[in-house]
Amino acid sequence: MGHRRQKNGRSPSTKKQAPSADSKPFGQLKAMLEEKAISLPSDDHGKGETSFLLSDMDSNEDEASLFQRAMADVAPLPRGGRLPIPPKRRTNPKPCDVGDVEALRHLRHLVKYGKGFVVADTSEYIEGVRYCDNPEVAKRLHRGDFSIQSHIDLHGLITADAREALEEFLWESVASGKRAVLVVHGRGLSSPGKPVLKAKVQEWLIRGPWRKWVIAYASARPCDGGAGATYVLLRRRPTTKRFRKQGRGAPP
Repeated sequence: MGHRRQKNGRSPSTKKQAPSADSKPFGQLKAMLEEKAISLPSDDHGKGETSFLLSDMDSNEDEASLFQRAMADVAPLPRGGRLPIPPKRRTNPKPCDVGDVEALRHLRHLVKYGKGFVVADTSEYIEGVRYCDNPEVAKRLHRGDFSIQSHIDLHGLITADAREALEEFLWESVASGKRAVLVVHGRGLSSPGKPVLKAKVQEWLIRGPWRKWVIAYASARPCDGGAGATYVLLRRRPTTKRFRKQGRGAPP
């Protein structure tokens, strides 16, 4: 005879088995977490710790309250005198001026080709007029209106030797009828202060016996040495004391 079946179709001998522990691997997780203490460092140096149990956490507390509890013993680090970083300011570029473009073009030509350099526009330029009715004679001398008939180079000489050499050169120029001469003295860029030899040459031309022979002087053009040389225009005859007393074209 076959086995009798119940109404639900199951065999009367079949029994419901209880689930094993292996079928619920996370069954004890809640109890383990409630007993587990979580430690958080109170500062970056690890000098203290804040500990609390997960079981102490109220399920009704929000995250902000939990964070405040966890950070209760944390002290902020000192700022250490750090300066705040100012916000970057955005500046709009200014439109390029036509004058600036022209100035840059002249500067490029000056650096690359040496064109456009004007000695008279620099602070090294010197000029002077001595007892002459024409105040423009110094500018004409610098411009090259007078043909240079002789020259002397005083480079490398000490002050005393330079003065002796210059006086001998000027006497020879006057005796031979030369009117426009060139004196090369250098720009004195290696001097700690003002150019020594250049200043001395200017002083010798306007003081002492040569003040009676010099009509005008001016810095040379770039082709003749620029600010490192001086044109000198000499008289045929020295000025008389009476002429100087009259104050005609007297220097300032």
